[in-house]
Amino acid sequence: MDGSELEKGDTLGGLARGLAVIEAFNPQRPKASIADIARATGLTRAAARRCLLTLQGLGYAEFDGKFFTLTPRVLRLGGAYLSSTPLPDILQPELEAVREAVHESCSAAILDGPDVIYVARSAARRIMSVSLGVGSRLPAHCTSLGRALLSALPESRLEAFLAQVQPGPLAEHTRGAVQAARAAGYALVNEELEPGLRSVAMPVRDMRGRCVAAINIGAHAGRATDAVVEGLFLPALRRAVTRLGERIPG
Repeated sequence: MDGSELEKGDTLGGLARGLAVIEAFNPQRPKASIADIARATGLTRAAARRCLLTLQGLGYAEFDGKFFTLTPRVLRLGGAYLSSTPLPDILQPELEAVREAVHESCSAAILDGPDVIYVARSAARRIMSVSLGVGSRLPAHCTSLGRALLSALPESRLEAFLAQVQPGPLAEHTRGAVQAARAAGYALVNEELEPGLRSVAMPVRDMRGRCVAAINIGAHAGRATDAVVEGLFLPALRRAVTRLGERIPG
């Protein structure tokens, strides 16, 4: 059963509100007042207050008298996913093999709403102004990982994703980039996410041919020339994707 099949009586509103409050904290909002959370989530101040106090009581948040912050206990939620799926453990050795072959960072991600979430990473050096690790989120529409994942979606799901993107040039550009990635078998992003960063990604499929993740190589644009991408990066990714397709159960 997916979210679209749930009846109203099957859902727990308090849980949904609590999760929305947790997700409202981010690098731009590491601490927040009740009013901040109410604005970010669309909850009333009273509902936001109850959620925050509940999280505080359960040890998921702290309060300094003015602002709430999350505690490391929240990591249990992400840890539950990582410990319940074998995917990161299967991906990690292949990411390390790619990194050793190309001497650049290699990452794996899955699609979650409008974003990609990193589930495994093997870093050679830091090439972005933001620090990336397992659990990091980036917008899918402007990342090679996101476009590779989107290229593997059925057309109906791709259209549903694009409906979340503000209509206009951005949505049309994303559609064109995804179609190009679908035709080529890989997505190449050239300094769109961040100046000086070039990355290339491919979908990862399980034994039944279903896309379960994407892996990429990210490098400084000065090192990731067309010749390097064609002659080194893409062959390394293809080898990894082929091996993973033989290891990930369907």
